[in-house]
Amino acid sequence: MPGVTHTEEPLLADLMPWSVAVPRIGRGWPVAPDTATLRARWEALARAEGADRTALFEPSRARTPRSAVAQLPGQSTGTTRLAHAPGPFPQPLRVLLAPFDEQWLIPDHRLIDAARPELWRVADARQLFVLDTPAAAGAAAGPGPALLVTARLPVTVPPPVPAPRERSRATRVHPLFRRPGGAEPNLAPGLSELLATRLGHRRLDPLDVLAWIVAAARPGPGGCTVPLTRDPEVWARGTGTGHRLLRLMVRTDGDRPRLPGGSRPYVRSPLPERPTVLRHDPDIGSLDVDGGRISPVPAEVWHLRAQGVRVVESWFGRRTAPALPDSLAAVRPAAWPQTWTSELLELLTVLGLLAGCGPSRPEPFGPRLTADELRRAGVLPPPDTARRPASVLDHREEGPEGQYALL
Repeated sequence: MPGVTHTEEPLLADLMPWSVAVPRIGRGWPVAPDTATLRARWEALARAEGADRTALFEPSRARTPRSAVAQLPGQSTGTTRLAHAPGPFPQPLRVLLAPFDEQWLIPDHRLIDAARPELWRVADARQLFVLDTPAAAGAAAGPGPALLVTARLPVTVPPPVPAPRERSRATRVHPLFRRPGGAEPNLAPGLSELLATRLGHRRLDPLDVLAWIVAAARPGPGGCTVPLTRDPEVWARGTGTGHRLLRLMVRTDGDRPRLPGGSRPYVRSPLPERPTVLRHDPDIGSLDVDGGRISPVPAEVWHLRAQGVRVVESWFGRRTAPALPDSLAAVRPAAWPQTWTSELLELLTVLGLLAGCGPSRPEPFGPRLTADELRRAGVLPPPDTARRPASVLDHREEGPEGQYALL
Protein backbone atom coordinates (compact mmCIF):
# COMPACT_ATOMS: atom_id res chain seq x y z
CA MET A 1 0.00 0.00 0.00
CA PRO A 2 1.25 3.51 -0.68
CA GLY A 3 2.57 5.27 2.39
CA VAL A 4 2.43 8.82 3.62
CA THR A 5 4.95 11.15 2.03
CA HIS A 6 6.74 14.00 3.78
CA THR A 7 6.20 16.39 0.88
CA GLU A 8 4.07 19.51 1.05
CA GLU A 9 1.32 17.87 -0.98
CA PRO A 10 -0.45 14.74 0.27
CA LEU A 11 -1.02 11.77 -2.00
CA LEU A 12 -4.47 10.94 -3.33
CA ALA A 13 -3.75 7.43 -2.04
CA ASP A 14 -3.76 8.85 1.52
CA LEU A 15 -6.71 11.23 1.10
CA MET A 16 -8.89 8.46 -0.41
CA PRO A 17 -7.34 5.51 1.43
CA TRP A 18 -9.33 2.54 0.11
CA SER A 19 -8.25 1.57 -3.37
CA VAL A 20 -8.44 -1.59 -5.46
CA ALA A 21 -6.64 -2.71 -8.61
CA VAL A 22 -8.71 -2.45 -11.80
CA PRO A 23 -10.76 -5.62 -12.44
CA ARG A 24 -8.83 -7.73 -14.95
CA ILE A 25 -10.92 -9.70 -17.43
CA GLY A 26 -7.99 -11.76 -18.76
CA ARG A 27 -9.40 -12.18 -22.30
CA GLY A 28 -10.71 -9.61 -24.72
CA TRP A 29 -13.82 -11.25 -26.17
CA PRO A 30 -16.22 -10.72 -23.19
CA VAL A 31 -16.03 -6.95 -23.89
CA ALA A 32 -17.32 -5.23 -27.03
CA PRO A 33 -18.70 -1.85 -28.15
CA ASP A 34 -22.16 -3.37 -28.82
CA THR A 35 -24.34 -6.02 -27.21
CA ALA A 36 -25.21 -7.85 -30.45
CA THR A 37 -21.56 -8.79 -30.87
CA LEU A 38 -21.42 -10.13 -27.31
CA ARG A 39 -24.52 -12.25 -27.88
CA ALA A 40 -23.03 -13.72 -31.08
CA ARG A 41 -19.80 -14.56 -29.25
CA TRP A 42 -21.66 -16.18 -26.35
CA GLU A 43 -23.77 -18.29 -28.70
CA ALA A 44 -20.63 -19.42 -30.57
CA LEU A 45 -19.08 -20.46 -27.24
CA ALA A 46 -22.23 -22.32 -26.19
CA ARG A 47 -22.43 -24.22 -29.52
CA ALA A 48 -18.83 -25.41 -29.26
CA GLU A 49 -18.03 -28.51 -27.24
CA GLY A 50 -15.05 -30.06 -25.52
CA ALA A 51 -11.65 -28.91 -26.77
CA ASP A 52 -13.25 -26.45 -29.21
CA ARG A 53 -15.03 -24.66 -26.37
CA THR A 54 -11.82 -24.57 -24.35
CA ALA A 55 -9.88 -23.06 -27.26
CA LEU A 56 -12.53 -20.40 -27.85
CA PHE A 57 -12.60 -19.58 -24.15
CA GLU A 58 -8.84 -18.74 -24.12
CA PRO A 59 -7.86 -20.35 -20.78
CA SER A 60 -5.48 -18.67 -18.37
CA ARG A 61 -3.94 -19.75 -15.08
CA ALA A 62 -6.84 -18.03 -13.29
CA ARG A 63 -9.72 -19.29 -15.45
CA THR A 64 -10.58 -22.28 -17.60
CA PRO A 65 -14.01 -23.64 -18.62
CA ARG A 66 -13.72 -26.01 -15.65
CA SER A 67 -13.15 -23.28 -13.03
CA ALA A 68 -15.66 -23.28 -10.17
CA VAL A 69 -16.42 -19.72 -9.10
CA ALA A 70 -19.03 -17.79 -7.13
CA GLN A 71 -21.53 -15.41 -8.68
CA LEU A 72 -20.52 -11.77 -9.07
CA PRO A 73 -22.16 -9.54 -6.44
CA GLY A 74 -25.26 -7.91 -7.87
CA GLN A 75 -25.39 -10.19 -10.93
CA SER A 76 -27.64 -13.16 -11.67
CA THR A 77 -25.40 -15.17 -13.97
CA GLY A 78 -24.80 -18.90 -13.80
CA THR A 79 -22.31 -20.64 -11.53
CA THR A 80 -22.32 -24.07 -13.21
CA ARG A 81 -18.91 -24.75 -14.76
CA LEU A 82 -18.76 -23.49 -18.34
CA ALA A 83 -17.48 -26.86 -19.50
CA HIS A 84 -20.83 -28.32 -18.44
CA ALA A 85 -23.39 -25.64 -19.36
CA PRO A 86 -22.79 -21.98 -20.26
CA GLY A 87 -26.46 -21.18 -19.66
CA PRO A 88 -28.46 -18.29 -21.15
CA PHE A 89 -26.79 -15.13 -22.42
CA PRO A 90 -26.21 -12.82 -19.39
CA GLN A 91 -27.48 -9.25 -19.46
CA PRO A 92 -24.48 -7.12 -20.57
CA LEU A 93 -23.18 -4.37 -18.30
CA ARG A 94 -21.83 -0.99 -19.42
CA VAL A 95 -18.22 -0.57 -18.24
CA LEU A 96 -15.26 1.75 -18.76
CA LEU A 97 -12.60 -0.09 -20.77
CA ALA A 98 -10.16 2.75 -21.47
CA PRO A 99 -10.13 6.54 -21.01
CA PHE A 100 -13.49 7.89 -22.26
CA ASP A 101 -14.21 4.50 -23.88
CA GLU A 102 -17.38 2.90 -22.55
CA GLN A 103 -18.12 -0.59 -23.85
CA TRP A 104 -20.23 -3.61 -22.82
CA LEU A 105 -19.14 -6.56 -20.66
CA ILE A 106 -20.62 -10.03 -20.18
CA PRO A 107 -20.69 -9.83 -16.34
CA ASP A 108 -20.09 -13.54 -15.72
CA HIS A 109 -17.51 -14.41 -13.05
CA ARG A 110 -16.60 -17.58 -14.95
CA LEU A 111 -15.07 -15.39 -17.69
CA ILE A 112 -13.11 -12.99 -15.46
CA ASP A 113 -9.62 -13.63 -14.13
CA ALA A 114 -9.64 -11.06 -11.31
CA ALA A 115 -13.07 -9.48 -10.79
CA ARG A 116 -12.37 -7.61 -7.50
CA PRO A 117 -15.79 -8.49 -5.94
CA GLU A 118 -15.37 -5.74 -3.32
CA LEU A 119 -15.84 -3.17 -6.11
CA TRP A 120 -18.95 -4.90 -7.47
CA ARG A 121 -20.51 -4.81 -3.99
CA VAL A 122 -20.39 -0.99 -3.86
CA ALA A 123 -21.15 -0.28 -7.55
CA ASP A 124 -24.54 1.42 -7.72
CA ALA A 125 -26.22 4.58 -9.04
CA ARG A 126 -24.56 6.77 -6.37
CA GLN A 127 -21.03 5.45 -6.79
CA LEU A 128 -18.16 7.17 -8.60
CA PHE A 129 -14.76 5.60 -9.26
CA VAL A 130 -11.56 7.68 -9.33
CA LEU A 131 -8.74 6.21 -11.44
CA ASP A 132 -5.20 7.10 -10.41
CA THR A 133 -2.43 6.04 -12.80
CA PRO A 134 1.22 6.77 -11.84
CA ALA A 135 2.96 9.02 -14.35
CA ALA A 136 5.95 7.63 -16.23
CA ALA A 137 9.18 8.58 -14.50
CA GLY A 138 10.54 11.81 -15.96
CA ALA A 139 7.49 12.37 -18.16
CA ALA A 140 6.16 15.90 -18.44
CA ALA A 141 2.48 16.43 -17.72
CA GLY A 142 0.65 16.38 -21.05
CA PRO A 143 -2.67 17.89 -22.06
CA GLY A 144 -5.52 16.14 -20.35
CA PRO A 145 -6.88 15.42 -16.86
CA ALA A 146 -4.56 14.01 -14.20
CA LEU A 147 -7.40 11.84 -12.88
CA LEU A 148 -10.33 10.09 -14.51
CA VAL A 149 -13.69 9.72 -12.77
CA THR A 150 -16.40 7.36 -13.98
CA ALA A 151 -19.77 6.07 -12.85
CA ARG A 152 -19.08 2.84 -14.80
CA LEU A 153 -17.16 -0.04 -13.30
CA PRO A 154 -13.66 0.18 -14.83
CA VAL A 155 -12.13 -2.99 -16.30
CA THR A 156 -9.02 -3.92 -18.23
CA VAL A 157 -8.43 -6.53 -20.94
CA PRO A 158 -5.33 -7.63 -22.84
CA PRO A 159 -4.60 -5.05 -25.57
CA PRO A 160 -5.79 -5.80 -29.10
CA VAL A 161 -3.36 -7.23 -31.67
CA PRO A 162 -1.46 -5.18 -32.64
CA ALA A 163 -1.82 -3.07 -29.52
CA PRO A 164 -2.43 0.66 -29.76
CA ARG A 165 0.39 2.73 -28.37
CA GLU A 166 -0.46 2.47 -24.70
CA ARG A 167 1.67 2.47 -21.58
CA SER A 168 0.62 -0.18 -19.11
CA ARG A 169 0.90 1.17 -15.55
CA ALA A 170 -0.76 0.02 -12.36
CA THR A 171 -3.97 2.05 -12.13
CA ARG A 172 -5.74 2.05 -8.76
CA VAL A 173 -9.49 2.49 -8.39
CA HIS A 174 -10.61 4.73 -5.50
CA PRO A 175 -14.40 4.46 -4.94
CA LEU A 176 -15.95 7.68 -3.62
CA PHE A 177 -18.09 5.69 -1.16
CA ARG A 178 -17.19 2.64 0.90
CA ARG A 179 -20.76 1.32 1.10
CA PRO A 180 -23.72 1.17 -1.30
CA GLY A 181 -26.22 4.02 -1.38
CA GLY A 182 -23.63 6.79 -1.10
CA ALA A 183 -22.80 5.83 2.50
CA GLU A 184 -19.44 6.38 4.25
CA PRO A 185 -17.25 8.53 1.99
CA ASN A 186 -13.88 7.03 1.16
CA LEU A 187 -11.99 9.98 2.64
CA ALA A 188 -9.32 9.93 5.34
CA PRO A 189 -11.12 10.14 8.70
CA GLY A 190 -11.20 13.75 9.84
CA LEU A 191 -10.24 15.22 6.45
CA SER A 192 -13.63 16.78 5.62
CA GLU A 193 -13.99 18.22 9.11
CA LEU A 194 -10.49 19.76 9.08
CA LEU A 195 -11.01 21.25 5.61
CA ALA A 196 -14.40 22.67 6.61
CA THR A 197 -12.87 24.32 9.69
CA ARG A 198 -9.96 25.86 7.75
CA LEU A 199 -12.30 27.10 4.98
CA GLY A 200 -14.97 28.45 7.32
CA HIS A 201 -17.67 26.00 6.17
CA ARG A 202 -20.13 24.19 8.41
CA ARG A 203 -19.60 20.96 6.48
CA LEU A 204 -18.31 19.75 3.13
CA ASP A 205 -20.18 17.50 0.73
CA PRO A 206 -18.05 14.54 -0.44
CA LEU A 207 -18.78 15.55 -4.06
CA ASP A 208 -17.26 18.98 -3.40
CA VAL A 209 -14.13 17.35 -1.97
CA LEU A 210 -13.97 15.11 -5.05
CA ALA A 211 -14.43 18.12 -7.34
CA TRP A 212 -11.46 19.84 -5.68
CA ILE A 213 -9.35 16.67 -5.99
CA VAL A 214 -10.13 16.35 -9.71
CA ALA A 215 -9.29 20.00 -10.39
CA ALA A 216 -6.15 20.22 -8.25
CA ALA A 217 -4.49 16.80 -8.66
CA ARG A 218 -0.97 16.68 -10.06
CA PRO A 219 0.38 13.51 -11.72
CA GLY A 220 3.46 11.86 -10.22
CA PRO A 221 5.40 8.57 -10.40
CA GLY A 222 3.88 7.49 -7.08
CA GLY A 223 0.37 8.51 -8.09
CA CYS A 224 -1.35 11.87 -7.98
CA THR A 225 -0.67 14.44 -5.28
CA VAL A 226 -3.41 16.86 -4.22
CA PRO A 227 -2.62 20.38 -2.96
CA LEU A 228 -5.18 21.48 -0.37
CA THR A 229 -5.94 25.19 -0.05
CA ARG A 230 -7.04 27.13 3.03
CA ASP A 231 -8.38 30.01 0.90
CA PRO A 232 -12.22 29.91 0.55
CA GLU A 233 -12.13 31.84 -2.75
CA VAL A 234 -9.56 29.49 -4.26
CA TRP A 235 -11.60 26.53 -2.98
CA ALA A 236 -14.76 27.87 -4.63
CA ARG A 237 -12.92 28.45 -7.91
CA GLY A 238 -11.34 25.00 -7.84
CA THR A 239 -14.52 23.12 -6.95
CA GLY A 240 -16.36 24.99 -9.71
CA THR A 241 -13.80 23.80 -12.24
CA GLY A 242 -13.89 20.31 -10.75
CA HIS A 243 -17.66 20.05 -11.07
CA ARG A 244 -17.43 21.09 -14.74
CA LEU A 245 -14.84 18.36 -15.31
CA LEU A 246 -16.99 15.81 -13.47
CA ARG A 247 -20.01 16.65 -15.64
CA LEU A 248 -17.94 15.88 -18.73
CA MET A 249 -16.50 12.64 -17.35
CA VAL A 250 -19.68 11.37 -15.68
CA ARG A 251 -22.66 11.71 -17.97
CA THR A 252 -26.07 10.12 -17.60
CA ASP A 253 -27.58 8.09 -20.41
CA GLY A 254 -29.04 10.42 -23.01
CA ASP A 255 -26.93 13.38 -21.88
CA ARG A 256 -25.43 14.76 -25.10
CA PRO A 257 -22.81 17.49 -24.62
CA ARG A 258 -22.72 20.26 -27.23
CA LEU A 259 -19.97 22.57 -28.39
CA PRO A 260 -20.77 26.12 -29.50
CA GLY A 261 -21.84 26.56 -33.12
CA GLY A 262 -18.88 26.53 -35.49
CA SER A 263 -16.88 24.27 -33.15
CA ARG A 264 -19.03 21.16 -33.47
CA PRO A 265 -17.44 18.23 -35.33
CA TYR A 266 -19.34 16.91 -38.35
CA VAL A 267 -18.78 14.15 -40.90
CA ARG A 268 -17.65 15.99 -44.03
CA SER A 269 -16.86 12.85 -46.07
CA PRO A 270 -18.44 9.46 -45.29
CA LEU A 271 -16.33 6.93 -43.42
CA PRO A 272 -15.45 3.72 -45.32
CA GLU A 273 -16.94 0.36 -44.39
CA ARG A 274 -13.76 -0.91 -42.71
CA PRO A 275 -11.47 1.96 -41.69
CA THR A 276 -8.04 0.98 -40.40
CA VAL A 277 -6.03 4.22 -40.43
CA LEU A 278 -6.63 7.37 -38.40
CA ARG A 279 -4.73 10.61 -39.00
CA HIS A 280 -5.04 14.22 -37.90
CA ASP A 281 -4.42 17.07 -40.32
CA PRO A 282 -3.23 20.01 -38.21
CA ASP A 283 -3.32 22.43 -41.14
CA ILE A 284 -7.08 22.24 -41.63
CA GLY A 285 -8.01 20.81 -38.23
CA SER A 286 -9.64 17.62 -39.46
CA LEU A 287 -9.63 13.91 -38.69
CA ASP A 288 -8.93 11.61 -41.64
CA VAL A 289 -10.56 8.21 -41.06
CA ASP A 290 -9.17 6.20 -43.99
CA GLY A 291 -10.53 8.71 -46.50
CA GLY A 292 -13.54 9.75 -44.47
CA ARG A 293 -13.23 13.18 -42.91
CA ILE A 294 -14.50 14.74 -39.68
CA SER A 295 -13.98 18.40 -38.84
CA PRO A 296 -13.37 20.65 -37.05
CA VAL A 297 -11.02 18.66 -34.79
CA PRO A 298 -8.48 21.01 -33.15
CA ALA A 299 -4.97 19.83 -32.37
CA GLU A 300 -5.62 20.01 -28.63
CA VAL A 301 -8.41 17.44 -29.03
CA TRP A 302 -6.21 15.09 -31.06
CA HIS A 303 -3.34 15.35 -28.57
CA LEU A 304 -5.42 15.07 -25.40
CA ARG A 305 -4.15 12.22 -23.22
CA ALA A 306 -5.42 10.35 -20.19
CA GLN A 307 -3.71 7.53 -18.29
CA GLY A 308 -0.73 7.86 -20.62
CA VAL A 309 -2.66 7.25 -23.86
CA ARG A 310 -3.83 9.52 -26.65
CA VAL A 311 -7.58 9.16 -26.15
CA VAL A 312 -8.81 9.34 -29.76
CA GLU A 313 -6.18 6.88 -31.04
CA SER A 314 -6.90 4.43 -28.22
CA TRP A 315 -10.67 4.57 -28.82
CA PHE A 316 -10.26 3.98 -32.58
CA GLY A 317 -7.62 1.26 -32.16
CA ARG A 318 -9.82 -0.83 -29.89
CA ARG A 319 -12.48 -0.98 -32.59
CA THR A 320 -10.29 -1.60 -35.63
CA ALA A 321 -7.29 -3.68 -34.54
CA PRO A 322 -7.31 -7.11 -36.24
CA ALA A 323 -8.25 -10.13 -34.13
CA LEU A 324 -6.77 -13.61 -34.30
CA PRO A 325 -8.62 -15.73 -36.90
CA ASP A 326 -11.16 -18.22 -35.53
CA SER A 327 -11.19 -16.49 -32.14
CA LEU A 328 -14.30 -15.10 -30.44
CA ALA A 329 -12.74 -11.63 -30.66
CA ALA A 330 -12.94 -12.00 -34.45
CA VAL A 331 -16.75 -12.11 -34.16
CA ARG A 332 -17.60 -8.46 -34.75
CA PRO A 333 -19.68 -6.24 -37.06
CA ALA A 334 -18.93 -6.85 -40.75
CA ALA A 335 -18.69 -3.10 -41.35
CA TRP A 336 -18.18 0.05 -39.32
CA PRO A 337 -21.60 0.74 -37.69
CA GLN A 338 -23.20 4.17 -37.90
CA THR A 339 -23.52 4.13 -34.11
CA TRP A 340 -19.70 4.11 -33.82
CA THR A 341 -19.56 7.28 -35.92
CA SER A 342 -22.07 8.92 -33.58
CA GLU A 343 -20.02 7.81 -30.57
CA LEU A 344 -16.84 9.15 -32.15
CA LEU A 345 -18.49 12.54 -32.70
CA GLU A 346 -19.62 12.56 -29.07
CA LEU A 347 -16.10 11.65 -27.91
CA LEU A 348 -14.61 14.51 -29.95
CA THR A 349 -17.21 16.86 -28.46
CA VAL A 350 -16.38 15.84 -24.88
CA LEU A 351 -12.64 16.18 -25.51
CA GLY A 352 -13.24 19.58 -27.12
CA LEU A 353 -15.14 20.75 -24.05
CA LEU A 354 -12.41 19.39 -21.77
CA ALA A 355 -9.77 21.22 -23.80
CA GLY A 356 -11.93 24.35 -23.58
CA CYS A 357 -11.79 24.22 -19.78
CA GLY A 358 -8.17 25.36 -20.09
CA PRO A 359 -5.70 24.57 -17.31
CA SER A 360 -7.77 22.71 -14.76
CA ARG A 361 -5.61 23.36 -11.70
CA PRO A 362 -6.79 26.36 -9.65
CA GLU A 363 -3.31 27.86 -9.19
CA PRO A 364 -2.13 29.82 -7.32
CA PHE A 365 -3.45 27.77 -4.42
CA GLY A 366 -2.83 30.40 -1.75
CA PRO A 367 -2.03 29.17 1.77
CA ARG A 368 -2.12 25.40 1.91
CA LEU A 369 -2.81 22.54 4.26
CA THR A 370 0.45 20.58 4.11
CA ALA A 371 0.96 16.90 4.73
CA ASP A 372 2.76 17.80 7.98
CA GLU A 373 -0.28 19.72 9.22
CA LEU A 374 -2.54 16.81 8.27
CA ARG A 375 -0.31 14.54 10.33
CA ARG A 376 -0.39 16.88 13.33
CA ALA A 377 -4.19 16.96 13.10
CA GLY A 378 -4.30 13.14 13.09
CA VAL A 379 -5.75 12.93 9.57
CA LEU A 380 -2.61 11.26 8.22
CA PRO A 381 -1.67 8.52 8.20
CA PRO A 382 -5.18 7.09 7.78
CA PRO A 383 -5.88 4.02 9.94
CA ASP A 384 -5.40 0.60 8.39
CA THR A 385 -9.16 0.00 8.57
CA ALA A 386 -9.69 2.92 6.16
CA ARG A 387 -7.54 1.15 3.58
CA ARG A 388 -9.65 -2.00 3.73
CA PRO A 389 -13.15 -2.47 2.26
CA ALA A 390 -16.11 -2.00 4.57
CA SER A 391 -18.25 -5.03 5.36
CA VAL A 392 -21.29 -4.91 3.07
CA LEU A 393 -22.16 -8.62 3.08
CA ASP A 394 -25.77 -8.17 4.11
CA HIS A 395 -27.18 -10.47 1.45
CA ARG A 396 -26.60 -13.96 0.09
CA GLU A 397 -24.20 -14.46 -2.81
CA GLU A 398 -24.41 -17.65 -4.84
CA GLY A 399 -21.27 -19.77 -4.70
CA PRO A 400 -19.90 -22.31 -7.19
CA GLU A 401 -22.33 -24.85 -8.67
CA GLY A 402 -25.35 -23.05 -7.19
CA GLN A 403 -24.27 -23.31 -3.54
CA TYR A 404 -24.83 -20.20 -1.43
CA ALA A 405 -21.80 -18.68 0.21
CA LEU A 406 -21.82 -18.49 4.00
CA LEU A 407 -21.47 -14.84 4.97
